[in-house]
Amino acid sequence: MWDKLALILLIIGGVNWGLVGIFEFDLVAWLFGGQTAILSRIVYIIVALAAVWCISLLFRDDSPVEATSGSH
Repeated sequence: MWDKLALILLIIGGVNWGLVGIFEFDLVAWLFGGQTAILSRIVYIIVALAAVWCISLLFRDDSPVEATSGSH
């Protein structure tokens, strides 16, 4: 669940950065009253924490674990 939430937040952050890069429009700042508004800063911090969380996705081994039984 946390992985999916973090990925969703990163997608939101990526779309926002795309808007900044292409149109010079910061959607988060526009929605919450400017880049220095407390709500904007909270959103930026949450997206940054999601990015840090997603770094762990690169190093996890999510391969299925084989069940072993005591009898052969």
